[in-house]
Amino acid sequence: QVQLVESGGGLVQAGGSLRLSCAASGSIFSINVMGWYRQAPGKQRALVAAANLRGDIDYESAVKGRFTISRDNNKNTVYLQMNSLKPEDTAVYYCYANLKHQQNPVNWYDYWGQGTQVTVSS
Repeated sequence: QVQLVESGGGLVQAGGSLRLSCAASGSIFSINVMGWYRQAPGKQRALVAAANLRGDIDYESAVKGRFTISRDNNKNTVYLQMNSLKPEDTAVYYCYANLKHQQNPVNWYDYWGQGTQVTVSS
């Protein structure tokens, strides 16, 4: 089986920084997309940033210039460096991966982490 384990959330003042990490483990053949979504209270889960194996990166417009996504493919790990945090960044952040299993390296499957809370105080 595959697990995504996140770390790095917490409470920070506006203008501060946090770094989220997410490590994928298990029977993994290949990971295409790794990324981060977030869900604020009363809102839908939405993409924050994602990076595919080719190196293409996509950001939500509200975080461009403040957040940076990066991957360590040798470690099956994705990071999200969040700078200049704002109260509106407060949400549960979920790691996402689109990958193939070693036992069946044909189909792609989606996996989610358990979520990590990020709270930005004003």
